Amino acid sequence: MNMQQVIKMTAAETALVDAYTAQLGDLPGNGAVLSLRDTLVHDLKTAGLPTRRVESWHYTDLRTLLRSVPAADPSAFSDRVEAVVTGSSVLSVRNGEADIKGLPDGVTARSYTESLIDGSAAAGLSVLGSDDAIGRINGGLVRGGLEIAVAEGVELEAPLELQVVQSRGQAHTRFPVSFGAGAKATVIERHLSTDAEPSFVSSVSDVTLAEGADIIWIILQQQGTADTHLGQIRFDLGRDAKLHLFVINAGGKLVRQEIHGRASGEGSDLTLRAINLLGGDSHTDVTFTLSHDVPHTTSSEIIRNVVFDRAKGVFQGKILVAKDAQKTDAKMACNTLLLSDDADLSAKPELEIFADDVQCGHGATVADIDHTQLFYLLSRGIPENKARAMLVNAFVAEIVEELEDDEALVEALEGVISAWLEKHA
Repeated sequence: MNMQQVIKMTAAETALVDAYTAQLGDLPGNGAVLSLRDTLVHDLKTAGLPTRRVESWHYTDLRTLLRSVPAADPSAFSDRVEAVVTGSSVLSVRNGEADIKGLPDGVTARSYTESLIDGSAAAGLSVLGSDDAIGRINGGLVRGGLEIAVAEGVELEAPLELQVVQSRGQAHTRFPVSFGAGAKATVIERHLSTDAEPSFVSSVSDVTLAEGADIIWIILQQQGTADTHLGQIRFDLGRDAKLHLFVINAGGKLVRQEIHGRASGEGSDLTLRAINLLGGDSHTDVTFTLSHDVPHTTSSEIIRNVVFDRAKGVFQGKILVAKDAQKTDAKMACNTLLLSDDADLSAKPELEIFADDVQCGHGATVADIDHTQLFYLLSRGIPENKARAMLVNAFVAEIVEELEDDEALVEALEGVISAWLEKHA
């Protein structure tokens, strides 16, 4: 007799399915959205969370690592916090509730809850293949977020901070954001916790750049030490569009940040810079894919990891160059400082190239602090702990300094990094 194998759900899988069931009559959405939610949660229930047998999750066995999920807590409340860059326009989502006061000129926004209710969000709830656990969890449980449009030709003078604040329990948010032709803006997608209690957070940003848009997008993840953060950003670059994407992971116990993009317009360019600050017994995974679909596109990725204590880090990067994408120029590098015998970093850079007239390359390095440099600082009378902190800070500060055109932004991000290093180094 052929019987379908029944997989016993883990405590975390059960908690996620139970969270959906408990909110079934309260989750926003029209008939089409609710039907999609049912399908996504059913798929989660039958397939389970991904294990190391799934290639894209090989270094982050989510089914094993995610041991528990806190229940959704409707009573949780968080105040808006100060913007990371003084003078920014702040749009906040606090425990799922959106606040869109203070929109700058040329920017329109509405609560993603409204998009769920009228059904316009249905098309965006699709998953990126059978391995997209983040899309599945978020699509099934998303309650709020912000739908934002920056008009054609608009240049924002101050950063726009999308602030996701969670005090405890669960938060599932979505950010569809479109930039019109020629738009210029700096956006800070900031995730943080205001409570020591565990939080489970999923967030998906879907970003579209029209022709000639020039955007800086910063993901600043500052969850608590007991929190799980599952983040995903999807982007599509139009003709001559430029996206400068910066990712800083400076928190969380279990973190998976996925970055999935397409260079679909000729002349488009992606610059990805990531800083992963890992300490304690945390596990942080940055997984990146970029598809160069058309000729004359460029991309550059530099990932810097600093790993203390018993922390484990993962970087998976895959660049795909289509057959028609001649003259592609793509470079990827992952550099890591391992500062403990118990620390661990797994790096897997890949190139998949079907065009024959391209310039593509990748590399990865793992090292300790340069002892010659350390000796030099010690010989100048600098205490060893301070000397080590200076060298670590220099290793990552080089990335932030690429934003030199905005001194306030550089200063703010360097402050975040310094504060983390003071606490952990």
